[in-house]
Amino acid sequence: MRPKLRSPDCLKDDDSGDHDQNEENSTQKDGEKEKSERDKSQSSNKRKAVVPGPAEHPLQYNYTFWYSRRTPGRPTSSQSYEQNIKQIGTFASVEQFWRFYSHMVRPGDLTGHSDFHLFKEGIKPMWEDDANKNGGKWIIRLRKGLASRCWENLILAMLGEQFMVGEEICGAVVSVRFQEDIISIWNKTASDQATTARIRDTLRRVLNLPPNTIMEYKTHTDSIKDNSSFRNTKITL
Repeated sequence: MRPKLRSPDCLKDDDSGDHDQNEENSTQKDGEKEKSERDKSQSSNKRKAVVPGPAEHPLQYNYTFWYSRRTPGRPTSSQSYEQNIKQIGTFASVEQFWRFYSHMVRPGDLTGHSDFHLFKEGIKPMWEDDANKNGGKWIIRLRKGLASRCWENLILAMLGEQFMVGEEICGAVVSVRFQEDIISIWNKTASDQATTARIRDTLRRVLNLPPNTIMEYKTHTDSIKDNSSFRNTKITL
């Protein structure tokens, strides 16, 4: 049975613009919302673990797809970012991955300021997450038209454990912007130079990058300091 997925283009921003309720109704709604959030939290704790189906090919790790979209130029705090990111679904096998992926819009067809994230289950695509906070990411900027192919090659290499760096890989992101697209792969330990070098070299191979491609590395600590994923990076040829 195929999972029902909402197209990312149908995901709504959190800002509904509905702020004209009177105080009493607002308080009542807040109370109802809190109860609803508690109920959701309890039900999610009881949710069954995602496992491969009969005769399916299991992956080494379970992974979760996420989607986010925001208005460019608007300041983003970690709290507002966390509220804006939407979980699409989790899979545990090759077959489950393709069921999700075949229903998803390709990065090259996304509009505006949008991101797809694919991370190991239990790791949120946030700098502050325990698995990410001491890590960083390799960044590759792409001209328009290349994102869909590069994203597919990257995530297939990640799911197929081609990076050969143990548990260091946390996840990958494709970021659609107006003038360029950006793909990145996140790892746990930014200070481990041998690991980051191996990830860089594997990226070059799986994406078939020209030798003169500029690759940038940025620690999540630096991202938190300047509140930016892609500014002030260390450039490597």
